[in-house]
Amino acid sequence: MIDLNGLPIPPDAPMEGACIRIEHPEPGLAVIVLDPPHRSLAVLDLCLMRDLDLALDKIERESGLKGLVIRGKEPLSFAAGADIDAIEEIREIEIARRVLALGQAVFQRIDRLRARGIRTVAAVGGPVPGGAFELSMACARIVLADDPKSRIGLPETKLGILPAWGGCQRLPRRIGVPAAMAAILSGTLLPARAAYKKGFVDRLTPPEYLVRVASDIAMGRTRCKRRERGIWAFLIDRNPLALWIIERQTKQQIQRQTRGQYPAANAVARLVAWAPLKSIDKGLADEVREASKLAIGEVSKNLVGIFKLMEGAKRLGKREDGSKPEPIERAAVTGAGVMGGAIASSMATKGIACRLFDISPAGLDAAQFEHRRDLAKLRKRRRIQPHEERDAIDRLDTATLLVGFSRTQLVVEAVAERMEVKRAVFADLAAALPDDAILATNTSSLSVSAIAEGLSHPERVVGLHFFNPVKKMPLVEIVRGKATSSETVTRAAALALALGKTPVVVADVAGFLVNRLLGPYLDEALRLYAGGVEPARLDRLAREFGMPMGPLRLLDEVGLDIAAHAAESLHTAYGGRMAPCTAIRGLLDAGHLGKKTGDGFYVHLAFDPKARPVLASDLAHLAPPLSSHEEFLTDDQIVDRLILAMLGEATRCLEEDVVSGPRELDLATVFGMGFPPFRGGLLRWADTLGAEEVVRRMEHCASSVANAPEPERQERFAVPERLRTMAADKTLFHG
Repeated sequence: MIDLNGLPIPPDAPMEGACIRIEHPEPGLAVIVLDPPHRSLAVLDLCLMRDLDLALDKIERESGLKGLVIRGKEPLSFAAGADIDAIEEIREIEIARRVLALGQAVFQRIDRLRARGIRTVAAVGGPVPGGAFELSMACARIVLADDPKSRIGLPETKLGILPAWGGCQRLPRRIGVPAAMAAILSGTLLPARAAYKKGFVDRLTPPEYLVRVASDIAMGRTRCKRRERGIWAFLIDRNPLALWIIERQTKQQIQRQTRGQYPAANAVARLVAWAPLKSIDKGLADEVREASKLAIGEVSKNLVGIFKLMEGAKRLGKREDGSKPEPIERAAVTGAGVMGGAIASSMATKGIACRLFDISPAGLDAAQFEHRRDLAKLRKRRRIQPHEERDAIDRLDTATLLVGFSRTQLVVEAVAERMEVKRAVFADLAAALPDDAILATNTSSLSVSAIAEGLSHPERVVGLHFFNPVKKMPLVEIVRGKATSSETVTRAAALALALGKTPVVVADVAGFLVNRLLGPYLDEALRLYAGGVEPARLDRLAREFGMPMGPLRLLDEVGLDIAAHAAESLHTAYGGRMAPCTAIRGLLDAGHLGKKTGDGFYVHLAFDPKARPVLASDLAHLAPPLSSHEEFLTDDQIVDRLILAMLGEATRCLEEDVVSGPRELDLATVFGMGFPPFRGGLLRWADTLGAEEVVRRMEHCASSVANAPEPERQERFAVPERLRTMAADKTLFHG
């Protein structure tokens, strides 16, 4: 029996044997059912693994056994993979090795049953990630429920680790090295039909027939068509030269994409490339060696932390008693611009009937065109079926008059960023909609409370701040106004979750949270540029720190005019520390506003959107540096100026209760501005330095800018009281 002493087990661990049932529906067939009493969905925690090992003891002693099926308690409820809490808890490499070797040993017992003449079949459905898929691959055949809820794959690299219960060995043997390498590095969970096409599974069947079909295969009454890779297995999977080239090219690509900041990717490249030429035992030992080091590493701990923050955000869509609000089935959006059209399209794609209102027929036509084009892309990529595409098209309706809104449950306003315009629109909406309909604004700079003034039932007014581009950015800020009710916040968060977004609740302050943090970051970048730092160097250092793009490139993406307007709003609200830099005035006056006009700091080619932008040749003429006093700063000093400008403002946000705590703030920085996930978020990064070091660096920044042409920058780097207290008490943001 497995020894769990010293290993991380759940606090509510059930009695030995309680997680597994063995059924015998007919002579010669055994069915192992994963049904732990302490989980609504089975998780491959150590309790379940122990009980699976005990169940295999019984299976191996049975005489006359011809087939074995492993299934979940329901067709669409197999297992959710390994225990994330246990992964987070592991801090010692020896504990990591024991946990990994334990799982491998159990799955190897299943694999070896076929040598005894027992046909093993995994009957899976619903989410089948990570360890659940590795368990399935230990069986000879995998049958997957053909249902939209089914998703299968190996997402471990997204947590900074790798599939180490046999995934890096069995998937290359199943689908070939190139396909397995791509699947594991991307961490994508495939829908049912894509999984079958790629060879992840051997058979698809409707959920109601899942166990019956799996049983027929296990008993030999039905056969799965064996997929042979033929000549490709010889030319690639058994060819040392080809495998060496694959590993080398993969590592080069990883370096270009991650700059070496995600060590799990390189480990995957080594393991997967050579898996077919190793014995399974040697390959499994290599998995343990590589994965145990990753599991206790800082990158993995940070990525696991982000994953848990994301899962925790899902609780915002439930009331305090755990109940869920009525789902939004009928919604509306006013304003058919880029943001409004994308919000309406997202709703229609996710199953919500949406009416898009605008007085401009041309704007509505453009929004419908974009909606249909995006759906066509999803269909071509096999993300949706043709009938789902047609349904999503039908769910987006348009109107040039405020009629037909009597049954609308929620409306999102996405018109011009002017208070008088938004108030007028909300007054019309309040008259056209039911009294309990939610009135949401997508404003990024105006007060939600001010927008709600004078309306009946202001408790139903809330901010739903989507980020551009709507369909790619995962964060939605739920802005609570002074009168906004908790029920309205919960329903708004539930809508964000239904759209596949991650919600964060923030207070109604200027810039809310993300834009308030981005303001000093972007402005500090402009001041460094104005002080003589080369723009290419500035953006390169930000990317090397882990940001998805440099701050000057980000300004081009946002639009220099929009950024300048936001900077003025923050300056009005927060005073000197947010005083905007004037270095881009020449670009603004010349109409060089960034990507939307084709040039800003960079030249953007509209006819080739994939081309890498190059620095604008007229930059030195239109926006010349104002001095050269900062061109001799070291790389580390430049990074400090950028990131500590954000950190100081983040600490003030915590002091003012703009967000409920450090965890939520870190989540917003990762999903809202692209702060490097491998660093765990802005405050987690600060914790790695320690409050004393952060205070020392901020004081150095403040003294360095004291004699600069803009002495008001000192306020930006003034150490907040909370940080000084943390430094004195030697505490952390994430204590």
